Amino acid sequence: MRRAAYRGVVAFRGFTDETFAFYDELVADNSRPFWLANKHRYSQFVREPLDELLAEFADLGPFHVFRPYKDVRFSKDKIPYKDHQGAYVESQGGAGHYVQVSGHGLLAGTGYYSMASDQLERFRAAVDADAVGAEIEGIVSRLERKGYTAGSIGELKTAPRGYPKDHPRITLLRRKGLMVSRSWEPAAWMGTRSLVTKVRDCWRGAAEMNEWLDLHVGPSTLAPADDELARFGPF
Repeated sequence: MRRAAYRGVVAFRGFTDETFAFYDELVADNSRPFWLANKHRYSQFVREPLDELLAEFADLGPFHVFRPYKDVRFSKDKIPYKDHQGAYVESQGGAGHYVQVSGHGLLAGTGYYSMASDQLERFRAAVDADAVGAEIEGIVSRLERKGYTAGSIGELKTAPRGYPKDHPRITLLRRKGLMVSRSWEPAAWMGTRSLVTKVRDCWRGAAEMNEWLDLHVGPSTLAPADDELARFGPF
């Protein structure tokens, strides 16, 4: 997967009320005139502190920072600008780490948000196997009890082909990926280095799940689609 490097920046100074106010106002007026008049606020209160935050995680590799613009050419949703700003990095083992800021606050997630067809085949086979399937089911349950939310890019309405609808781990089998996330509403600590610690702790707290996924699923061996990174936008 290609990853765009972020700009070298100073130590993280935090997101402020200005960050969240920008997104609240963008949601209320998601138009080109508003964006052009307030682009300097995006740069100062969103992109610059995000770059500083990502520099704190340089040990994970260069992050891909998503563009703030939507591709509306083939979409029924013609709203031009995203109501959040996110960044993503994928480890050599396959698991990814994501962080996002918006008017709702902060979100950090990790795992396999969207699996390619070969990954889904391996994932479902592992979930179906009694021993390793029960293992990942237990891992996800423990993470949810700790306050994580499990999710994916989407899920089937019924069991995937070849699996019974009453499978004991049908919830996992229906998923098109597997990730967990934590979110926090806007707060004063987001303007401090406490945010760095909370994001890293979120990722580290799900290490057992990622180790399972890297072992039993791993990176896709298929050629990536041109829009591969777009799958991670709403992570």
